[in-house]
Amino acid sequence: MIQLSLYTTMGCHLCSQLEALVAALANQKVWLHHIEISDDDALVERYGVRIPVLMDSDGKELDRGFELERLSAWLRERGWLDEAALAAFTAPPESTPPKGAHERDGRRFLG
Repeated sequence: MIQLSLYTTMGCHLCSQLEALVAALANQKVWLHHIEISDDDALVERYGVRIPVLMDSDGKELDRGFELERLSAWLRERGWLDEAALAAFTAPPESTPPKGAHERDGRRFLG
C-alpha cells in the first residue's frame, strides 16, 4: 500500500482532483494522510500558495500534482504508476458519428 501525505485545506477543489487522479493512476491502493494547513501558521506559510502538495515517506514533495504529466512522472519515478490507467487517460477519444444523424442534399442533420 502506498502511503502519502496530502497538504490541503477545506474546500480545495484541486486537492479533490488530485486525490481522484492518484487513486486512478496508482498501481496499488493509496492511503492519504490529510494534513490541514489552516490549523498551523507555519504550514500556511509553507504551503498556502502551493496546495495541494503530496509528500512520500521519504519527504519528497510534489507541487501541482493535479497536472497529469507531473503526477504520472512522480508516480513512475517511485514505481507506483499504472501505465495502462495512464494510457486510458491520454488516449484520443473514439470518433463515433452522432446517433440519429442523417444526410440530405449534402447537409448533415441530427435526428
